[in-house]
Amino acid sequence: MIPRYSRPEMAGIWEERERLQRMLEVEIAVCEELAARGEIPQDAVAEIKSKAAFDPGRVRELERVIKHDVIAFLTNVAENVGPSSRFIHLGLTSSDALDTALALQLVRAADVLLEDLARLRAVLKRRALEHKRTLIAGRTHGMHAEPTTLGLKIALWHAEFGRAVERVHRAREVVRVGKISGAVGVCPHLSPGVEEAILRRLGLEAEPVSSQIVQRDRHAEFHSALALVAASVARVATEVRHLQRTEVGEAEEYFSPGQKGSSAMPHKRNPVVSEQLCGLARVVQGNAAAALQNVPLWHERDISHSSVERVILPDSTILVDYMLAKLEELMDRWVVYPGRMRENLERSRGLLLSEHVMLALIRKGLTREEAYARVQGHAMETWARGNDFQARLLADKEVGGLLGKEELARCFDLEAHFRHVDAIFRRAFGPGGG
Repeated sequence: MIPRYSRPEMAGIWEERERLQRMLEVEIAVCEELAARGEIPQDAVAEIKSKAAFDPGRVRELERVIKHDVIAFLTNVAENVGPSSRFIHLGLTSSDALDTALALQLVRAADVLLEDLARLRAVLKRRALEHKRTLIAGRTHGMHAEPTTLGLKIALWHAEFGRAVERVHRAREVVRVGKISGAVGVCPHLSPGVEEAILRRLGLEAEPVSSQIVQRDRHAEFHSALALVAASVARVATEVRHLQRTEVGEAEEYFSPGQKGSSAMPHKRNPVVSEQLCGLARVVQGNAAAALQNVPLWHERDISHSSVERVILPDSTILVDYMLAKLEELMDRWVVYPGRMRENLERSRGLLLSEHVMLALIRKGLTREEAYARVQGHAMETWARGNDFQARLLADKEVGGLLGKEELARCFDLEAHFRHVDAIFRRAFGPGGG
């Protein structure tokens, strides 16, 4: 099942022909290793490699009768290979081929996502550096807090997706594991040493201890990494949506020529991409919950997990691939309005720097409670009356009289407020980031 959001490279990993090709790759690796050890004839392996083929349509036709997908696949391969096919699947159980092939698919899917993340982070770095000094109101609880810069916001996202890279790398290694250990994992026909050698041929590690399958906590961890990537995408998309609100209007998604926002309201310019990304994140996170439920299976194995995986693994990898590509495009063309950011910042009439005043009073000898009360009183009056916060403080002999005009002015100096931004950028991006 390939979702309609799919891009060709990621979708191709999950096509039925590709899945069967990876299974054939596993079967051939087993034959090659057994031939190298003198356990099956070399000429038989040569014939297998030259003739081994399958037709997904024929496999489906056989499966309708046989009611077993792996046997149907092996039967179709045998039809093409002939007598030497007796050496294929020698000592294996179905899950040896299925789970090892799945590991190959997951490794490739992880590689595609890592490429996506690298491209997104490159765009985020460029936009962060571009807006390192673009002033914007920092908000907590949706309310003005203290001034920050748009570049710092974006640098924060860049760092978060850096952690996403680390998680996907770890998840890739966790699922880069196969098994050729037989029906219940005791290696009765192929020794652990042979199993390890076969898996090395495929670029995989051997599951140290297996049952009939590779254990599904590995796949659940992979899904958890995807869910966290999706959560990070949704976090950025949520900020895009908030900043685009009419009452805020500080940035917006690129609105292309000819684009329309509403069938009823010609004036609309909606944040449709970021809304879509927030919605798709819920699907990926829901799939992670299903993956967690795949971990407990009956005894050495049942098949309650396999039908789930055939939906959630293509869905989640394809959706995250799509989401990262869409977010990269959104960030690349994100339209920013620094003038509106400054205008909104000034709506607070200097209140965003109240902490600097409180700390200055504390340094003059007031207790924190006294300093807080004096500054808060003027802040509440500024909200109520709409006058200038700094002017009110200066007129108060217990504040302005104590600090003096110059020291009070320094409390509202934005250059001083942002004096460590370069250091933060160097920490985020290295020596060239400052």
